[in-house]
Amino acid sequence: MAEDAVLGFLEKNEEISDSGEFAAEHGIDHNDIVNIVKSLHGFRLVDAQDIKREKWVLTDEGKIYAAAGSPEVQLFSAIPPEGISREELQRKVDPSVYKIGCSQAMKNKWVEMGKQLVSRKVQNVDDKVKDLLLKIQDGEAIEQDDIEALKKRKLIAPQIWKGYSVRKGPNYAPKRKKVATDLTRENLQRGDWKELEFKEYNFSAKGQPTEGGHLHPLLKVRQQLKMIFLQMGFEEMPTNNFVESSFWNFDVLFQPQQHPARDSHDTFFLQAPSTTKTLPEDYVERVKRVHEFGGYGSRGYGYDWKREEANKNLLRTHTTAVSSRMLYLLAQKPFAPKKYFSIDRVFRNEAVDRTHLAEFHQIEGLVCDRGLTLGDLIGVLHDFFSRLGMSKLRFKPAYNPYTEPSMEIFSYHEGFKKWVEIGNSGMFRPEMLLPMGLPEDVRVIAWGLSLERPTMILYGIDNIRDLFGHKVDLGLIKKNPICRLGID
Repeated sequence: MAEDAVLGFLEKNEEISDSGEFAAEHGIDHNDIVNIVKSLHGFRLVDAQDIKREKWVLTDEGKIYAAAGSPEVQLFSAIPPEGISREELQRKVDPSVYKIGCSQAMKNKWVEMGKQLVSRKVQNVDDKVKDLLLKIQDGEAIEQDDIEALKKRKLIAPQIWKGYSVRKGPNYAPKRKKVATDLTRENLQRGDWKELEFKEYNFSAKGQPTEGGHLHPLLKVRQQLKMIFLQMGFEEMPTNNFVESSFWNFDVLFQPQQHPARDSHDTFFLQAPSTTKTLPEDYVERVKRVHEFGGYGSRGYGYDWKREEANKNLLRTHTTAVSSRMLYLLAQKPFAPKKYFSIDRVFRNEAVDRTHLAEFHQIEGLVCDRGLTLGDLIGVLHDFFSRLGMSKLRFKPAYNPYTEPSMEIFSYHEGFKKWVEIGNSGMFRPEMLLPMGLPEDVRVIAWGLSLERPTMILYGIDNIRDLFGHKVDLGLIKKNPICRLGID
């Protein structure tokens, strides 16, 4: 209907000067006219030019005053000829009417606000504000000064009206010819393809966005860390054992069997298989002896070491279990300096909060050589983290059963605006290294950190559950860049 009206009108007339007036004259919704004009313009049946007009409409507050009267008149009407106390006047009118009405009535010199009594200064008033609002509501014109006054009081607001002026286009026809979008077998068989008019191809149109895989921020930072380790000359350790025995996870690290971390509150123990079947017996005996009686300058722990505790299977609580296996294998050969690293998942029975999960990824690095010192460890850590762009580091003395001395590593988190612990480090104790069979002058410096916390710092994420787990927003993974570029 709207299309026939537009094309039919232009057949006998040169122009539709105003689509709004045209819609009103023909009893058609203006939105329908606008949609048809856009369509006809796209096929060049008509040429359309934008029209914009600004008009003033009442705000919600303005509509209330247009119906009930302005606050100043409402207040004036509530004051009897003999006057009224402030308290009673406040009870008679709405609080918002009282506040605005007092201000405007005093400005107009209609009332006098005494300490106790409010009284009229004039006998009668005209509600000019209401009259102006009603005129605007009816579409009548008012003076510019009055518009500015109402606008200042936020009783009116501008509204932009958009429409078109329309003329015949280069492809104008009184009736739109339906164009074909597909060439069918029937068209070819009938031969009517010769008379068909086909819709033009729009080579600028965008197709459906292609779906593809997206790299998770953790995977990107993991790859970045792996490349840093490789560039620093490290070898990657195998980390395919999620299940470890307590022996490799705790005992070989000189961690006593009564240590709180070995309790079920911190560790996930397996029910099936609950124990390991094979361990290197001669090494087990040396580990047992150093726990019970000490050695290599140590007094040990002086308790009855139990093999059944060492046999218990668990989900590894750290990748240091992998490091202990690698150092033991290294000790079975003629010694050669090594630099190892690993990045993989570990499991701890912890309460979940914004910085902790029950499973996370641990990064482990170690250097095994003769004559290493704590200074070498600090230097390696500064080199490692500077390659990640994390130059603000602090170190704090700490205690670990298997390293002495030990240091906690802190980095400044711009999101938290505070220093956040990102890792632990130290030098492996002789009680751990010498039972493996490593030479007495060999030292091992090592550090471990989570993959999640550096990723949170690098990507400005302040809640670990927004990075890893079932609550992660998939949009984050799709939108984040394939790499982070630093521009000086």
